[in-house]
Amino acid sequence: MTRPGAGLRFATVLWDGQATLVGVLDGAVVHLGAAARALRRGRKAAATGALPADMLGLIGGGPSGLRAAKAVLQAAARCLSDGTWRARPRDPVVRPLDRARTLSPIPRPPRNIFCVGRNYAEHAKERGADVPTVPVFFTKPPSAVVGHEAGVICWPATQNLDYEAELVVVIGRRGRDIPRARAYEYVFGYTIMNDITARDLQKKHTQWFKGKGLDTFAPLGPWIVPKSALPAPHALRIALRVNGEPRQEATTADMIFRIEELIEVLSAGMTLEPGDLIATGTPSGVGAGFVPPLWLAPGDVVEAEVEGIGILRNRIVAPGR
Repeated sequence: MTRPGAGLRFATVLWDGQATLVGVLDGAVVHLGAAARALRRGRKAAATGALPADMLGLIGGGPSGLRAAKAVLQAAARCLSDGTWRARPRDPVVRPLDRARTLSPIPRPPRNIFCVGRNYAEHAKERGADVPTVPVFFTKPPSAVVGHEAGVICWPATQNLDYEAELVVVIGRRGRDIPRARAYEYVFGYTIMNDITARDLQKKHTQWFKGKGLDTFAPLGPWIVPKSALPAPHALRIALRVNGEPRQEATTADMIFRIEELIEVLSAGMTLEPGDLIATGTPSGVGAGFVPPLWLAPGDVVEAEVEGIGILRNRIVAPGR
């Protein structure tokens, strides 16, 4: 894979106790609001237009908001490169990436987390299911969302905890009945989800919501890559490792239903809003597909990786940890 997370990236981090929109550079995070103010004081090149206050503002702010954020981040990169700024742990503008607590890019999604089941043929086969002829949709609740490096709880309700690495589409414009040919006009960018699943609950309740909707079962992040920085979303390697051991390895070219078709079908008679998420399905190699199954347990470290975005890492923990 290419260097994880290379290119334009925006994240939400805990900055002096507040969830804060930042730009991500190699080894550093930039407080965009503080950087814009510092650039104006120093008469450096700065953004035109209003700078979004948070990730949802950036997603729904249209091209002008993204241009403003991008301009600030590019100017900050120049200041770091020429030594004007240095990344320090308590700096008001730039801090080391490895010292930042990265939250979910959208800490509490206000609307829909759509997911697509069995969108890779080999995964459908390993689960003993027919390859679908139409997209299979389900949802996760906002309460399931946690961020990069957050704990995923192995609840007593399940004995069959599983993983699923997925590319996630972030919707950037309000729309309904979106034709396939215009689908990418409604995409803001992309991130990663680990679709944590209690296989026993999934089977017991037949409908998937309960088995996939427990608290912490939607790790998301570590950041969002705008679509302009990832122009070929169906040519990405996708992988997952448990304690460093490869489990899933595929390419998004293997999707049965491509992103544009998912958006067309999902939006038929249903309004999509900025900040809606569409997790596009997982390839083969899930724990349930092994003989015997390889279930997750407290202490396991799970890394979901998508080329051009980065690595989403989470540890499985017992309740109360």
